[in-house]
Amino acid sequence: MADGRVPKLIDTVAWVRIEDGRILCARPKGKDIFYIPGGKREGTESDLQTLLREIEEELTVALLPESVAHVGTYEAALHGPASDVVVRMSCYTADYRGTLAASSEIEEVAWFSYADRALVPPVDQLLFDDLVDAGRLA
Repeated sequence: MADGRVPKLIDTVAWVRIEDGRILCARPKGKDIFYIPGGKREGTESDLQTLLREIEEELTVALLPESVAHVGTYEAALHGPASDVVVRMSCYTADYRGTLAASSEIEEVAWFSYADRALVPPVDQLLFDDLVDAGRLA
């Protein structure tokens, strides 16, 4: 940082689920912004372990570990006034079994197109940009 402070890093993983040119997003209870589903690792969890746990907790489905593939890793300032915090989001696609449903910690799920980009935080917007450039997001 310009003032010599070292930014704090929040290390997250996210599930990129695209259907019909739209990406699955979730709004946690008490928040006013949508996120790509996923979250922070606990302890020494690997990306895969974190991804499987977080998606089951948030969306009540089980990702199929053998289908998980890395899409990209993005970094951007945290949404809001804490400009000395950087979010790193490692993104993965995966197939799943079960029925997608918001868990008790999720207020709402939605399928977003690129037109909805402003409704997600800066790090998620970087993913939106790459997906639209690749022709995967409407």
